[in-house]
This record gives sequence, C-alpha cells and structure tokens, in this order.
Amino acid sequence: MRKQLGQNIKKDFPIFKNNPGLVFLDSGASAQKPQAVIRAITDCYEKYYANVHRGIYKLSEKSSAAYESVRAKAAGFINAGSEKRIVFTRNTTESINLVAYTWGRQNIRAGDEILLTEMEHHANMLPWRVLAKEKKASVKYWPINQEGRLDLNELDKLLTKKTKLVAFTQMSNVLGTINPAKEIIKKIRSQGSALVLIDGAQSVPHFSVDVRDLDADFYVFSSHKMCGPTGVGVLYAKDEILEKMNPFLYGGDMIANVTLQEMEWSEVPAKFEAGTPAIAEVIGFGAAIDYLQDIGMDNVFKYEEEMVKAGLRALLSVEGLKLFGPHEPEARGAVFAFEIPGVHPHDAASIFDEQNIAVRAGHHCAQPLHQKLGIPASLRASFYLYNTLEDLNKLISGIKKAQEIFGL
Repeated sequence: MRKQLGQNIKKDFPIFKNNPGLVFLDSGASAQKPQAVIRAITDCYEKYYANVHRGIYKLSEKSSAAYESVRAKAAGFINAGSEKRIVFTRNTTESINLVAYTWGRQNIRAGDEILLTEMEHHANMLPWRVLAKEKKASVKYWPINQEGRLDLNELDKLLTKKTKLVAFTQMSNVLGTINPAKEIIKKIRSQGSALVLIDGAQSVPHFSVDVRDLDADFYVFSSHKMCGPTGVGVLYAKDEILEKMNPFLYGGDMIANVTLQEMEWSEVPAKFEAGTPAIAEVIGFGAAIDYLQDIGMDNVFKYEEEMVKAGLRALLSVEGLKLFGPHEPEARGAVFAFEIPGVHPHDAASIFDEQNIAVRAGHHCAQPLHQKLGIPASLRASFYLYNTLEDLNKLISGIKKAQEIFGL
C-alpha cells in the first residue's frame, strides 16, 4: 500500500489532472480532495439528500443514517470508544471555542491559570485569552527552545495548584514539531487536576491518534486537513465532561422538550449540535476517513517520515536558507517553515507561483511564535501523502531561483 502514495496516488485527486504540473505544498492549510470524497458529496445531493433527524420518510431516514454513520467512523478513527463522545462542529477553531464558551465559562474562576505553549495557532490561544480576561484568570506560556521544542522540565515549573487547563498542539503548524502528548499528559496528571485539550488539526491527518491512550480530556481536529470537505470539525471529550457542559448554541435539534416555561436539552452529543448541520459535508468527511483507512495511517506516517528526512537534507543544504523547527527527523512532521534572508516571503511565494509551486507565505495564524523567532513572516511548505521527491526538488529549484533573482 505504501507504494501507492506520492506520484501513484495523485490520480485519485482531480485537482492534479486539471492543473498539470501543480506542486501543491500547502496541505497544512487545507488538503486536496480525492475523487471518492467528491463522489460521496455528489451522491448525497443527487440520490438521497434530505434534512437529518427530522423526517420519517425514506430520504430523511437514509440521509440521517449516512450522517450518523460518520460519527461512528470518526470515533473509530481516533479510538474514542463511543460515538457519543464525538461532537460535530464547523472546524477545529469552533471546537476550541465551544470548549471555552461552555466548559471554560462554567469552570474557570478568578485567579485560575491556563497554560498554553508559545507555538500555538491563534485558534488555541485567543479563546483562552478572552476567557481569562473575562474571568480575571491568567494565561501562562510554556516556552520553546532554540530547536523549536518544548522542554518537559519547564512544565514542572509552570504547573501549579491554580492550573485548571493545559492546551497545546500535538504538531505545530509552523515548526512541524511533534510534541510528546502522552508524556506531557502523564506529567500533568501526576502534578494536579488540570484538564488537557489537544489541538490535533495537524496531527490527525498524518499519523494514528488514540485519544484514550493519550488520556486527553478534549481533542479537536478538522475534516478539511485530512482530505475531507470544509465546514466539518470534531470535538472529542470524555463522557463525564460533556454531560456537565452547557449547550453552546440554542435552537432546533439540541432540545428534547420545550414548553412556554421549561426547556430540556437533548442528550450528548445532540445537545451541542443546534440547527441543520453540514449534512453532505459530514458524509464527505466519512468518505475521507474511509480513504485514509484504506491506505492505512501507519503507511501515511512512514511515507511522510521519508519525506521529512529528504526535506531536511535538501533544505539544510541550501546556502543562506534558514529553516525553523527541529532538525531531527524523528521530532517533526513534513511541515517546513523557512526564511530566505534578503527575500520577503510574499515575493518568494510569487516567484514560486510562477513555477506552479503553491506554498504559504505569512505568519500562518501564529504571530506570537513568529515574534519569538524574530521574524514577521515565513514561507511554509507542507507536504502530504500525494507529494513526491520531485515536488521537493522543484521547491529547492524555486528557492534557488528566488535567490538568483534577488542577487543572493
């Protein structure tokens, strides 16, 4: 199965057929979609679309069954243990905000502490800062070292009896750093009662995740970064936590009974899914899960391990280029943020685009991290299962072309 990755798998993705020669290196922002996902969405609209959980006619029942089957698939994909622990949202950002607005406002008090890392995406930073300001709590930051990694010894100094939540990314969307989530959680458990939220947006698409083995209290990720449609996110949480949390939104489908005087919420997870959901998109997400499972997440990880090794060798060999994040392949994923001194990232990205190479230029929704790195912006090339060594070679050629144009 591993041989099907890279060049051989591109035939599954219409974007490459319709854009010959495209070198797509921005999967960290959003991955391309295989035909199987596109077909699943089209089939839903063409063959059995109807609103879910509402009708007793055949179309609605078929649509509801297809929709709910994805909840079971998502639960199995991360070993949630029960589909009731899977809440559908719009994306990772909404999943984190849901936790902040519900669990956070119920449990964070004045004087409490929330611990984040310096490498967090804005989505796993801003909701906690707003919450802390509102509740008169404080936010503390776990610093990264010069290699773009977290020092576990620092965690001992940062955790206190006041720490109520630790939120961190399992894999940095900029540095590529893969954090030792299980080890971190064990240390947190040994020192107090703080809950843990893991941002898995960059990890779930690239390697196997077992939320129960990790012992995560909350785990969040998105469909669109794992070959699925946009508009679908996942929040996993432990049963006892979800049961105590208040609803996030109010309206249809999250209510069990309403009178002019009383309200009774639906059971978890429906309690958190008000209104008509993204029906076809969730079904497409299910097709993406099937697609990745057919390949095997261990095969995806092994393939990308080779891309990481090759990427490090190639990028570190370019004279003058500055690569951020760990330089040890076992410590990172296939996300490479770098700087070409003397060339603004936006200019470099334009030069790449002229060669049909798509990379990201900017702060990648991680401005504090870039401030830590001492730069306003960077270039980011993020690889996925359809990328090849040829794509990497074209990226290196693009970098050298940018250096040549700017006389470096």
